[in-house]
Amino acid sequence: MRAVLFGLVIILVFAATRAGALSNDDPAPNLIQDISLNITPGAVVEVADVAEAGGLPRWTSILPPLLAILLALLFRHVLVALVFGVWLGAFLISDLSFVTSFARLLDTHIVNAIADRGHASILVFSLLLGGMLGLMTQSGGAKGLASWVGTDATSRRRGQLTTWFLGLLVFFDDYANSLLVGSSMRPVTDRLRISREKLAFLVDATAAPVASLALISSWIGVEVGYIADQFTHLGIDRDAYLTFIETIPFRFYPILMLVFVAWVSLRGRDFGPMLRAERRAFHEGLASRPGAQPASDFHEEAVPEHVLGRPMNALIPVAVVVLVAAIGIYVDGRAKVVSAGIDVSLRAIVGEASSSAAILWGTGAGCVAAFALSVGSGALSFASSIDAWMSGMRSMLFAAVILVLAWALGGVCRDLDTASFLIGAVGDWIAPAWIPTTVFVMAALVSFATGTSWGTMAILFPLVVPLAHEIAPGNETILLGTVSSILAGSVWGDHCSPISDTTVLSSMASSCDHMDHVRTQLPYALLVGAVSVLCAELPVAAGWYGPWVGLLVGALVMVAAFESLSKPVRR
Repeated sequence: MRAVLFGLVIILVFAATRAGALSNDDPAPNLIQDISLNITPGAVVEVADVAEAGGLPRWTSILPPLLAILLALLFRHVLVALVFGVWLGAFLISDLSFVTSFARLLDTHIVNAIADRGHASILVFSLLLGGMLGLMTQSGGAKGLASWVGTDATSRRRGQLTTWFLGLLVFFDDYANSLLVGSSMRPVTDRLRISREKLAFLVDATAAPVASLALISSWIGVEVGYIADQFTHLGIDRDAYLTFIETIPFRFYPILMLVFVAWVSLRGRDFGPMLRAERRAFHEGLASRPGAQPASDFHEEAVPEHVLGRPMNALIPVAVVVLVAAIGIYVDGRAKVVSAGIDVSLRAIVGEASSSAAILWGTGAGCVAAFALSVGSGALSFASSIDAWMSGMRSMLFAAVILVLAWALGGVCRDLDTASFLIGAVGDWIAPAWIPTTVFVMAALVSFATGTSWGTMAILFPLVVPLAHEIAPGNETILLGTVSSILAGSVWGDHCSPISDTTVLSSMASSCDHMDHVRTQLPYALLVGAVSVLCAELPVAAGWYGPWVGLLVGALVMVAAFESLSKPVRR
């Protein structure tokens, strides 16, 4: 914690020093001049020469995001951090007026973040997806998936592989993944003499990576929203959803972690604290360490006890979303290609289609399918289905608030021209090839200290994407690598942090001592994180080979390192 704070202070001091050096060439280093603030469409308030009036140096433009980072580290509450970060930006823009900055925080920056059409589409999509997930869960769909897969676990190896496969199957939400997989597999792993620490690792190491990579999950609205916001304001002509898909091969840490979990489950070997825990469970029959204080078992109160497990109530809505979205992209893209007189090809169709609209259509159809299944199967009544749908949407409120505040923080950073300051301060000493790795480490540290991957993404996207775009213009590898590094680094920190919500939920669902879970998982996360940086992040950004080769090299090195460090659980 202290090391992270010290590092941030060093960054601020360095930035201020660089700003002083740059001011020798710029006799009037003002923050903002002639900034226009859009209060409502069609109504523009001109704020002229604010920096002249306040005499603010250029380095103050980095204070809003830096304040957000510091408050998130100190108080471990990203909402408070983002609110104060946006307010500080409004304070600097409004000529250092407390009253005006508070008013502009609400009637300008927050309102503009919501009023944007692209932002509104992301919010609607997130709410619809939350409603569909609520119906799937309470109608027994997710419960049915867990029971369906768990029946095949008859040995230690098959028990661990089944846990891993079930984690892949429950891809639509990391919270649901941790709770469903952990609580469903705990009796099975206890019977097979698999330690609670190992179960918690298997659950935690698949939840966030799968949800962050899935094309349909509670994460995708947040991730696509951040990407779309930066592309819009940087003038980058790219579809945000297609860019999200293009970044998947660059998500080295989440993908390698999923491979690592499968290999560990298959081999029956471990190292470090996990090896001791597994040998204790296998040879002594103790699922938990003597003297451990397991977290309370999590009981899914949202799912009525009389509701039976119905796998189709989860599989069919997801299939409907995928099918309708794919058809929507094809129909919309083909119509635009034909009207524009372009040669009809799949690439042209996908490039011209409005993927955001198609996803909205698919999610809406998925809600209808989930509603019909919950009522038609007799799992829920009509009124209970509506309640489940509303409850699912309420579960997305936190994500929606973070999105709005992140968009508002990005807006004030653009008004203050923070990206230009950063580019001038670090652009002449950082090589483009180092940007993705630097971003990964930064995201990992912030996420580890704050315990939230979504909050980390909200803070870093407005800072590092413009930096990468300006330092390496037109370099798709650097741009995609930077975006992916924010997401991957956030997942790594979320994995390792003892205050992470998914880490806590994994301990709860597995009935594992929380600190035992953190202590046994940390060496594995460090190994995979180091391999992903050294074998994939750096070489791919340097142009030595492509992302798929990076994943292959990383997987081979990771497996070799694990085999050299690990020992068989059976003595």
